[in-house]
Order: sequence, then C-alpha cells, then structure tokens
Amino acid sequence: MLTVASSHLAMFSGAVLALRRGVVRDLRGLPETLARVGSFELKFAVTKKEIRAIQRMRYRVFFEEGGAMATPLARAQRRDKCPFDRVCDHVIVVDHGAASPARKFRIVGAYRLLRQDAVAQSNRFYSAGEFDIVGLIQRHPDKKFMELGRSCVLPEYRARRVLELLWRGVLAYVRHHGVDVMFGCASMPGVDPRAHAQTLGFLRTHASADEQWRTSVVARNGARQQEGERLGSTPGDATSDRRTLTKLPPLIKGYLRLGASFGDDVFVDRAFGTTDVFVVLPVARIQARYIEHFGSGTVDLAAA
Repeated sequence: MLTVASSHLAMFSGAVLALRRGVVRDLRGLPETLARVGSFELKFAVTKKEIRAIQRMRYRVFFEEGGAMATPLARAQRRDKCPFDRVCDHVIVVDHGAASPARKFRIVGAYRLLRQDAVAQSNRFYSAGEFDIVGLIQRHPDKKFMELGRSCVLPEYRARRVLELLWRGVLAYVRHHGVDVMFGCASMPGVDPRAHAQTLGFLRTHASADEQWRTSVVARNGARQQEGERLGSTPGDATSDRRTLTKLPPLIKGYLRLGASFGDDVFVDRAFGTTDVFVVLPVARIQARYIEHFGSGTVDLAAA
C-alpha cells in the first residue's frame, strides 16, 4: 500500500527542498519521492529544471508526434509552455536507466494536477476553456475538486508500468489533499468527431455521466461553442462492445476501469488537433481492489 511519509519526515523533506536552488513548488507535506521501481522513480517535480524538462517532453508528444500547432516561441524553445504550469503540481516518472553524461535524468511520463483551492491563483481551471466547470462545482459545494491535465507518456514507455506509477502518484496526492472528485478532458487524435463515433457511442451507452455530474460545452461570444457537437448512441451487441473496448485509447480505458463517467458533448481542440470529452471520477467510485493494489504495481489499467 502506498503511503505518504510521517509528519516529521515530511517537515524535514520540506526544509531540505527549501535549501535547494531552483525549487519552485511547495509540496505541502508530501515527500518529493513516492516510490522507486527498478530504474523508475515516481516523484513530484519541484524545480524549474524539472518543469522545463516536462515541457520539452510534452512538446515532443503533443507537437512533434501529435501535430498540435506550435507558436513561433514554442518552436524555438521546443517546449509546451503553459501559464497553468505555475500553479499546478506535477507528478512524474523518471527513468534513471536512461541517464547519460549529457542528461542526468529523463522524465518519461507526467500528469498535471490542479486542486480547487489553488485555482484562486489562476482564477480558473484549464478545462473551463472547453466545458462548463463552474456549473458542475456549484452543484457540489461540499466536494473538493481536482483537475487532471496534460497526461503525457513518451511513445517508447507506453506500457502498463509507467501509467500505473503515475496513477499511484495521483492517488497519493488525492489522499493527502482530501480530494473528492477528479475531472479533466480526455483527448482523442484528430479534429473530426465522426472518426470517433464508435468510441463516443460506446461511452454514451456504457459510461454516460449522471445528471449531477454532467456538463456541457462552454459558450463563446454569447453563443454555444459551434465546435461542440453530440453524436448519437450506437448500442451494439456484446461482441462489438468487446471489440470497441479493446481499441479504446489506454487513458480512456484506464478511466473506465477506475469508475469514471463521461459527458455527452465533445469539444474539438483545433490548436492541439484533438477531439476532447469530459471525464469525471468521484473518488468514492474507485473500486477497492484498485485502491488496494495501487501500491503493489500489479494493477494493469491498460489491459483489455
């Protein structure tokens, strides 16, 4: 079982971090390193150097591999810089086995975490640019929300181990901060929702969000965002459903296995070249068997 360090160790770790140059994140009692598995280290990014490394990794995945449209500055720096990086915490997986004389560490996976109590610094969630987050939160004034964003794993590391480690880090963070609900945008490649009709129909049929957790595409310039649209449900037989399930993007499949549900609307993010769906995961819905095994590294979220 993955647990955080004792209060005394956490205070000591915080003092050590405060003495290090370039530290820009306060972990509020969480240890910097959560686990080591072989050459992999699960930790939080706390320095400017680590956050810049995350941005370079994201540039490789989102812009070079995924085809997102980069600004001239982003192309020059080869970094996915985002204002939200300043107020978010970042859980990362480092492969020390890939170190070299020119590179002391290599970040191979990352997740960006934005708590509701930290939003006051940025005045909004990133997802609010696509979906009506305000209405969702107002319906649940007693819940603590946290946004999951910028999920990223290098192509050569997209096996179960790195994704599992990232989720172990997310869960430790959720427990430490008493988060009740996680949410975010799950992206599929391309800007034509019709290309994902089978996946969207499957989610609509089997994992549509209840009314209390539902949200809609935001309005822009006083009108409903025209990029958003709904695709009809496409219920199929058990065989076709199994085929669709095996072809789901690993991240969406992982969310499903944890108990997440999805909104009915989609948002076409042309800047990133993706079709986004809203995903919401109340922590109380996460199955006990996953909670029990997150610390052991035996859970395969990406398996069919």
